[in-house]
Amino acid sequence: MSPGALIADARAELAAVAPERRCDRLAEISALFHTAGTVHLLGRGELRFQLDLAESAVARRAFAILRALRVESAIRTYQQRSFDRGARTQLLVEGTAHAIDILTEAGVLSRERLPLDRPPGRVVARACCRSAYLRGAFLGAGSLSGPRSPHLEVRTPLHAGAAFVRSVASAAGLRMHVIDRASHSAAYAKSWDAIEGYLSVSGATATVLALEERALVAGLRADANRLANADHANLVRQSRSAQAQLDAARALRADGALERLPPSLAAAAELRLRHPSLSLRELAGRADPPVTKAAMAGRLARLVEHAEARRDASSTPG
Repeated sequence: MSPGALIADARAELAAVAPERRCDRLAEISALFHTAGTVHLLGRGELRFQLDLAESAVARRAFAILRALRVESAIRTYQQRSFDRGARTQLLVEGTAHAIDILTEAGVLSRERLPLDRPPGRVVARACCRSAYLRGAFLGAGSLSGPRSPHLEVRTPLHAGAAFVRSVASAAGLRMHVIDRASHSAAYAKSWDAIEGYLSVSGATATVLALEERALVAGLRADANRLANADHANLVRQSRSAQAQLDAARALRADGALERLPPSLAAAAELRLRHPSLSLRELAGRADPPVTKAAMAGRLARLVEHAEARRDASSTPG
């Protein structure tokens, strides 16, 4: 599954979680506006609010929450001008007196009707509100990748917003970090425990199970590859060692030196000559009497040493 599909699945699952309490609705709307929202000043004190979202399901979710809070909104889609960019969805809220009151209660605006960099602590005073805020933040501007390089990130326009996401996560027992970039800030997590904890607290339990399954499969595949590579390396070493033993036995036999070796070494040489491809364990079992694998390895090693010594002696000028 591609990272885009992973994010889409997580957002779809979170968008299906219906907040039942008013405090949860306010917390989720607060997070959506603090991560994906803008406030437009129209003059004469009039305001308009806008959410810019990657998926229509999230916009419908925000629409439903606002309607439950008796705030009217409208949804429209538009095509991004950048090359190879898909359609995005906007949710527009006119700055009626009731809408302003709700967004002030949600910590999007101050009592003076000014945009807040972060909501007040009362918005996330309860555990259920903290879950709703983290859910809204991910729906508004979250990204997710894994399992090879796990990374969960929530972008915010300002450092204060990312720091607030981190503090909410910390209150829920999750460890996140904040990074400031040229165009935005972000609260992020790279450990599996923090990522799975964030998604679980937010309500994306199916996504957590899918990530755990993929991480398990990836781990098993990596283990299998390591074992296969180790087996291949062992086979290469065994093949080279067997070839060196075979070459040594042939050289000693050609020089007539094989008969002058100790009987155990001569017998080992004959076994290797008769069975070029057998392993040390198999050769040890065919010895008369049978010997251990270590004993056979030692005999063949001494056989190679004898051949090398004779070769060196023959190449030295008299």
